[in-house]
Amino acid sequence: MFGLGIPELVLILVIALVIFGPKKLPEISRSIGKSINEFKNSTSDITETAKTIKDVSDVAKKLK
Repeated sequence: MFGLGIPELVLILVIALVIFGPKKLPEISRSIGKSINEFKNSTSDITETAKTIKDVSDVAKKLK
């Protein structure tokens, strides 16, 4: 994952814990997870749309 190993992830978690505190960290993690999930869904939708456009384009070429 982005070339990060366990030591780097632990360091990032410790820094986030110090900056945001233990009470705010779960809320921040939850919102980041939701954002990543929404990004994946949007990317999937765009990919499906591009495939549909390509298929329609191929059919249009065959009809000519």
